[in-house]
Amino acid sequence: MTHRTARPPSRPPSDRGTARSWPGPALWALFAGTAVVSSVLVLRRPGWERLSDLHIYRGAVRHLQAGHPLYDYAAPNGGPFTYPPFAALLLGPIGPVPERVVQLVWLALTCAAVAAIAMVTGRALGRPDRRAVIVPAIACALMVSAPAQSNLRFGQVSVFVVLLALVDGVGLTPARYRGVLVGLAAAIKLTPLLFLVFFLFSRRYRDAVRAGVTFLACAALGAVVLPADSWTFWAGTVLNTDRVGNLASLGNQSVHGMLLRAGVDGGTLPLLWAALVLVICGLALLRARQLQFAGHGTHAAVLVGCATVAASPVSWTHHQIWPVLAAMLLIGAYGIARRVAGMMLLTVLVFSLGVLLGDVALTPGMQFLFENSRSFAVITVCVTGFGGLTVAAVVAGRRTSAARGWLRVGTAATVAIAFFAVQPLPAGADPTFKAYALTDVPNPRYFFVCRSRTQCAEFGAGAPIRFGRATEPTKVRISGVVDATIHRLEYRSAPGGAARDIPLLPVYPGQWLFSFRSASLAHGQLTAYGVDGRPIATYGSELQGG
Repeated sequence: MTHRTARPPSRPPSDRGTARSWPGPALWALFAGTAVVSSVLVLRRPGWERLSDLHIYRGAVRHLQAGHPLYDYAAPNGGPFTYPPFAALLLGPIGPVPERVVQLVWLALTCAAVAAIAMVTGRALGRPDRRAVIVPAIACALMVSAPAQSNLRFGQVSVFVVLLALVDGVGLTPARYRGVLVGLAAAIKLTPLLFLVFFLFSRRYRDAVRAGVTFLACAALGAVVLPADSWTFWAGTVLNTDRVGNLASLGNQSVHGMLLRAGVDGGTLPLLWAALVLVICGLALLRARQLQFAGHGTHAAVLVGCATVAASPVSWTHHQIWPVLAAMLLIGAYGIARRVAGMMLLTVLVFSLGVLLGDVALTPGMQFLFENSRSFAVITVCVTGFGGLTVAAVVAGRRTSAARGWLRVGTAATVAIAFFAVQPLPAGADPTFKAYALTDVPNPRYFFVCRSRTQCAEFGAGAPIRFGRATEPTKVRISGVVDATIHRLEYRSAPGGAARDIPLLPVYPGQWLFSFRSASLAHGQLTAYGVDGRPIATYGSELQGG
């Protein structure tokens, strides 16, 4: 007689399906909740900083529709319209609509675009039956990242440009239309033109032709409808990157921005930047070509997107969605080293390491590493291409042991930190420099010499400029007051270094406050200029307390 072991009764199929599928809906609910909370917080911000870029778009469109030159427009915060004329035509419908309606619709579309980007990226990870969990997990991670939050906060168009380029780069559009979305994205912002080069590299010649034709058609449409504005843009404005703000600020995490913060000489900067961009983009395109031929189009498209972030002269936080997607692909790869690298990359893109780790940065070099961590991370992704061919390990089924993976990651991180800890920066470098604005005045850590009209009048009374200093482990802060005889302040970290204007803030009648921080004042020089533009006084040793 054959005896069979009794099996426990199994749950009905419907119960098993429910048990397996609940994480997906729960994660989508978490994404929706995060999106709603983020949008509400954006709408609760003060009016002057709520969706400020969207305000510029709408204001520029209304300015244009009223018959004025597009590129003469300046928003109340001084922000100009920086995109090609075609972008203004595309944004035309928002002009007549009430701004609050435009804001609500824009926030909803931004959240929808984040979800769509997650859906496209999730196709490259895991088995189809697991994507019901993977996709909303990616959406949640992307939503809480600094780039997505920045798109929401400023009402930026970047998230839509990324979506268009990603869908086309992956090849999800019908074959006869592939390349059209990249051309459209490039007509709004020029950086997706690198995808056209990628199409050529990966032998997608028809896609490259469609992308180029679409881009030129959009530019031609802009020229026909807005001839004068098109001439203004393509004949000069397109090269005037200073219109978009201070490119040396920490928000610009491109290679160009990092070189500016490193104090590279102005004559050397263009050639050095061009050489680095050529190497970084060349390596990224070659690796993307390998990935494309291996059948991993999502990895290839994201890698090209990361190259656009590194190569562009201006890569604000809202441009940096591509590295978040790279982090998702690394986390979903085989091998502990790649997964840990993906988590580290995601951490860099969620938190500001310069602020978070500022107290443990023992040298200016370490602070420079932390404050430029997103630049270094994007460059690393471009050069290594997801740690070599990530997909090669997947296809071959090779896996690195956990111990060896942790050893690789730990060794690489230790070497990087040690290198920057001892690396002498150029004399003019100022990795922590920041000049504070009117919105920073309430912070007593920044404006510490006086906190009222009376205190400021009494502080160093009789002198045209008075200031104090506060020393911290990795930076020194200067805070002071000037009177009406001072028209402008200029600071140089070292002789021959880049000149930085220090804003004079009209806080009290007849008194203007200023504050800035620097990595070191050892070679710093502060110059005060009068209303006639001539220097009144220069301070060097006084900055060091001498």
